[in-house]
This record gives sequence, structure tokens and C-alpha cells, in this order.
Amino acid sequence: MIVETVPAALEGERLDRIVAIMLDVARSVASEVVAGGGALVDGVVERSGKIRLVEGQVVSADPSLVHVKGDPEPDPTIDVDVVYADEHVIVVNKPAGLVVHPGAGNADGTLVNGLLAQFPELMSVGESHRPGIVHRLDAGSTGLLVVARSDVAYDWLTAQFADHSATRHYIALVWGHPAAPHGIIDAPIGRSRRDPLRMAVVADGRPARTEYEVIQRYLAPSPCTLLSCKLETGRTHQIRVHLSSIDHPLIGDPTYGQRRPTLGMGRPFLHAAHLEFDHPEGERVAFDSELPADLRSMLDRLEPVVESD
Repeated sequence: MIVETVPAALEGERLDRIVAIMLDVARSVASEVVAGGGALVDGVVERSGKIRLVEGQVVSADPSLVHVKGDPEPDPTIDVDVVYADEHVIVVNKPAGLVVHPGAGNADGTLVNGLLAQFPELMSVGESHRPGIVHRLDAGSTGLLVVARSDVAYDWLTAQFADHSATRHYIALVWGHPAAPHGIIDAPIGRSRRDPLRMAVVADGRPARTEYEVIQRYLAPSPCTLLSCKLETGRTHQIRVHLSSIDHPLIGDPTYGQRRPTLGMGRPFLHAAHLEFDHPEGERVAFDSELPADLRSMLDRLEPVVESD
């Protein structure tokens, strides 16, 4: 269940619209979730999407009831960069612009469609509308993602992402120079009061913790810093929201970039560079991914700060 407290910005809105925002789906899909008993208001199942809610009410919505019409179809035209595969897991290197799984507005053309063309047995693993998927990357982000190829792996990996024992490191380029070379952002994340379609640091949000470390500072064409970020939790847009909250938003981020220039970046500078988890057969496994060409090109255009001894 996804749980949210109705903010002042959504006072008087219908339940189906609030569920649509929470689950990031169309209103019609949200209405089906509500009618199917997938929404609770203050702990009570509410099957009418027409009721209007007030600030402070607690809404719970079940994302497992969101179904794309029909099962996803295999699509051999989608190129999937498979880094590793065995009978239990598949590790892929996701390119920018590729949505991970079908959903509202993206019925096909996703990573899942491409994976099914290579690994048709995935269709029986996990949820039918996103088979094998145990975690996600934003469409604009690149890097490593593990997919469960067996039921055993699905349960095993889902548990690790839930208890945060799976390790993920990201490379991010942000505006400005953080004051400290190492820091931890420990701030809850939930729906923005000003714009319910965005996430934000809010007092009643879900716990979220991001650790960062400075890799390199740059002076020109504008002061910016390359960071290594470690996720200790996995909230929606967590790194983007956390870094923006300390006034160091990602370069190229159209949503959380605080309207700053993109410096020629067509997407947020965020790459999942390291992934580590316990394999279902017992051993700890780790994978690394180099920065893609567009991010390397961006760094080549920057003038690094020369650190004095």
C-alpha cells in the first residue's frame, strides 16, 4: 500500500483524483482501483471515487490493482543491454529514455517488452503487468537494474530492497559546491503541498536517507560538483528531491532543477553506477557500470577545481 495524508493543496478533491496522483496513473485507472476496493480513507475501504476529501485525511492505495490492459507483449526491436544473466537473475544496463515497465501512458515500448523477447519465462514471475521487476529507475536515468528471472529470486530480491540490504550507488552532477565533502540527507519524502504531481521533503512523508560524497568539484562554465550517492531507502525521485532540498539540484533536471540552466543536458545527470545484492544461491554479487557517452561528454566540458595540498 502507498499511504499519503491529504495536503491543503488537495482539500476538496475527489478520491479518484488523489489516488491517480498517488499511483501516477490516469483518472480512469484510479477509478478502477477504487471500485475494486484498493483505496482506504482513514483505514476504511471506500469504493466511490466521487467522494471529496479534506486536509488531514489518510488515504491508502494499492498499486498491485493497477493493471495495463492485456499482458505486455515481447518486442525484439527494443535493444536490452544485458550485463549478466543466470537462471535466477538478469542484470541490465538501462539507457536514457527507456521506461522500465508498462503503465498508464506507456502500454508498450518498455524495458519489460524488450526483456520478454529474450526471456519469455519472465511472464510468470511477479506481477503480470511488470513481470520480474523488483525496483525501478526513472526514464531519464541510466545504469544498472536487476530483474528477477525466477519466483525464488523475486521473493529474495523484493525482501532485500524492502530491508535496504541491496546496495545502490549513483553518480550525480549537481549545481554548486556542497560545504562538506561527505554528508547524509535524512529527510522524509512525500507529495508536494504546492504541486501534488511532484515529490518533496515534507514533515509527514515517508522516511528517506541519502548519503553523498564529493568526487570532483568544477569551476566553469558554472560551479558544480560530481557526487557519489548511496541510497539507504528507495523513495520516488529520492536523490533528485534530496539534492534539490539542500540547494544542489541535479544539472539537467526539468522537474527538481529549480529552473536553472541545463548546460546542454537533455536529461538529469544521474547514473546507477554500482549495484550489489545477495544472490538467491547465497553469494554476494556486485556489478559496475561506466558513465554513458552523454554524461562523459558533459564532464569533458567542465573545468575541474585543482585541490591544493
